[in-house]
Amino acid sequence: MTASPSDPGARQEPYDLAVVGAGSAGLAGAVTASELGLSVVLLDASAQTGGQFHRHPAPALGARRPEALHHDWSAFTDLRRRLAGSTVTHLAGHHVWSTVREGDGTWTAHAVTGADGTAGRPARIRARTLLLATGAYERQLPFPGWTLPGVVGAGGAQAMLKSGLVLPGRRVVVAGSGPLLLAVASSLAAAGARVPAVVEAAGYLRYARAPLALLANPAKAAEALSHGAALLRHRVRVRPRSAVTEVHGTDRVEAVTVTRLDADWRPVPGTGRRIACDALAVGHGLVPQIELATTLGCATRRLPDGTLGLALDDLQETSERGLWAAGETGGVGGAELARTEGELAARAVAARLLGRRADEDRIAGLRRRRDRLRAFADVMSAAHAPGPGWQDWLTDDTDVCRCEEVTAGRIREAVTELGARDARTAKLLTRAGMGWCQGRMCGTAVSCLAARGGVPEPPAERRPFAVPVRLSALAALDEEPADPHPRTS
Repeated sequence: MTASPSDPGARQEPYDLAVVGAGSAGLAGAVTASELGLSVVLLDASAQTGGQFHRHPAPALGARRPEALHHDWSAFTDLRRRLAGSTVTHLAGHHVWSTVREGDGTWTAHAVTGADGTAGRPARIRARTLLLATGAYERQLPFPGWTLPGVVGAGGAQAMLKSGLVLPGRRVVVAGSGPLLLAVASSLAAAGARVPAVVEAAGYLRYARAPLALLANPAKAAEALSHGAALLRHRVRVRPRSAVTEVHGTDRVEAVTVTRLDADWRPVPGTGRRIACDALAVGHGLVPQIELATTLGCATRRLPDGTLGLALDDLQETSERGLWAAGETGGVGGAELARTEGELAARAVAARLLGRRADEDRIAGLRRRRDRLRAFADVMSAAHAPGPGWQDWLTDDTDVCRCEEVTAGRIREAVTELGARDARTAKLLTRAGMGWCQGRMCGTAVSCLAARGGVPEPPAERRPFAVPVRLSALAALDEEPADPHPRTS
């Protein structure tokens, strides 16, 4: 069920489980826990379930076949059906900015409400256990011209199409690195955009280094072949080991320069070629969104592509007892892996809270599927890991931190002349990462520049606030009800 701000009263006792995030992992965790007899509350910033992967148009747009833009749509509709028939309290438009363990061992999730987090009173939801299914956000590597209108994230372009039924342009180059590029390009082409090229910085032959993981996941190969066939049908050229190293235009994107890269992602001199376009969809993989967990001190692990994911045990529990995580928080691996981990975590929570023996056959099956899919995810992560040479794309006047307008030259100066040796020091000296996005857009780039060619430390992602919060919301903490949206059956 979905709760509304007009629901009267307040729930005093804690829920058994609070799930943060209504994507594939969160939905699977919430409905499974509810079906096993737990009281569950599901919080999500969006007005609709599905997360980033299963974005879909608002009913007012009148889309007749939203499933045409999605892979694995039937799995999502099944979860949505189970949610509608469950006792789960779904709190849409709830942006969770902090989670706290109370003295009695329960958890409190603090949230601001509304489409942008500024409407209504702040909310405080209590639960005996917590499942974080907060997903991931796009990793961006800057290059000259990337701030021009018409440059959008690859995932952002897909979101525009899926949820708004609009294209970022009529002639769109898709660039960066990672399997998302193929899905984005095929979706844009199917929707009527002209896609001159898919520009992939890595080489697909890296997948061949792990044949066992490929053989164990034939559905992944079939999905890639499906996207490849769509690109062939629309005459989209794929350019591996290449990158967009400059965007041209005055008021908007007019063309891009595509340059061949060596094995370390350094531009090969003399190989730059211009491609005319009016939009560029670019992204270099995804970064697990783990701020809520790391602020609590949860242990992390370094992933093959250099990002950080949560360190989880065999049943998806973090290093903090009573706090589980599923989906992209442990490393990016796709919707099927997210659903598997969400169900596994929910069954582990139910077994602990209800004191009943878990369905060991089901648990064992979920763990085998999780391990198989996670192995492929690690292969994928390693195959598309950025090489150190990408920094050679940057001129000194290239903006790295868009929010604070900090250039690559200023960060290099902080390193070479002021002694910065890590991203935190560079941030203090230049303000890179202090803007509205809190370093999500520039964190990777600043870390790499501060490392001076060495192995960069991933951003620690420890922030007191996971989303922007108004002072009025903080001031109301002592006044807010325990739960403005009570659970009803």
